[in-house]
This record gives sequence, C-alpha cells and structure tokens, in this order.
Amino acid sequence: MKLLRVAVLASGTGTNLASILAATQNGTLSARVVLVVSNKVEAGALEIARNSNVPALHLSREQFESPEDLDQAFLCAFKEQNVELIALAGYLKKISSSIIREYKHRMLNIHPALLPSFGGKGMYGIKIHQAVLDYGCKVSGVTVHLVDEDYDSGIPILQRCVPVEQDDRPKTLAARVLEQEHKIYVEALQLFAENKIEIRGRQVVIN
Repeated sequence: MKLLRVAVLASGTGTNLASILAATQNGTLSARVVLVVSNKVEAGALEIARNSNVPALHLSREQFESPEDLDQAFLCAFKEQNVELIALAGYLKKISSSIIREYKHRMLNIHPALLPSFGGKGMYGIKIHQAVLDYGCKVSGVTVHLVDEDYDSGIPILQRCVPVEQDDRPKTLAARVLEQEHKIYVEALQLFAENKIEIRGRQVVIN
C-alpha cells in the first residue's frame, strides 16, 4: 500500500505527534510523516520530529512581512514535501482560508471534547476540561474533524466518549481523554490512508 504523506502542525509537547509516528513505525498507520511545523520555536513537537529524522520547521507570523507571505511559506513547504494530508495536533493558530481551500477535505484537527459542545475560539487545553466539569457533564470525549474557516466547526470524522468520574479534576480528565486522542487520531488517519472516507455535504461515509 502506498504510504499517505502527512504533515503535522503542533504548538506544544507533541504527544499526538509521537503517537502518530509510533503508529507509522509499528505498521498500524499506512502513512509517513514528511513534515512537522510549529509556530513555537521551542515546541517539543519539533524536537520529536528532529529525533525521528522528520523535517522540522518553525513558521510564525513574526517572521514575515504579511499574513499572505506566511501562507505562501506554508504552501511551499507542503508542496516541497508532496504533502497529501495535514493533521493539526495541538496547533493553536487559526489556519488561513487560502490554505484550507488548497487542502479542502484533506486537513484534520483533533479536539478533546465531543463537538459541537465545548468548542470554538478560546476553547483549548485545560480550559475545555474545566468547562466540562463546571457544566456537570457525565461524559466527555474526543472529536477528529475536518478543518474549515471557523474554529472547531468542520465535519466530524470520528468521535469517542470518555467517562467523567465523580472525583475528576481537569488534569485527571485531560489525561483520560488524551489516552483516547492517541488512539482515535491514528484510526482516523488510517481511514484516509485507505481511501475509506467520502464526504457528501456534511455527511461522512466510511466505505
């Protein structure tokens, strides 16, 4: 099987990147991570990439005269590596419309809640788990979705529930959700690698 060429964008420690790389190495994911990009020069994800001999690139707005120049740098990097699919893995910057158009239905994000609940601008990291607990939810979860022009509003591809325990705190809930993130993202990427995803309007068909 031809390996899907994936670029991973991350802003943080890179735990989802690490799980994706592990899956490509043990054969559970028919893909190859060909590029890792971060907006933070000291992001752990870049170090993971370098240690895995994956091209690692720091791109941020401060490096360029205009947002359009930044977009062009992204697109050039993707084309240079023949990127077929982009996976956002804890990437905290909004993707521009021009990049989304170029990779329509070929850009994924993972969100640590059951969208459309607890999504949108400003909902990331520990804030999400605190909001879930404050609301009194008995169940949280993970969503892998397509990226569109609005925060967390793209078509869901896969979702998985995670129970909220009686004595949970934001960090304990986050840890339980993260375990499922690592599994479900690989599963979603494998569906794309096997060409099993078909988008019909806002309907996802898994063939």
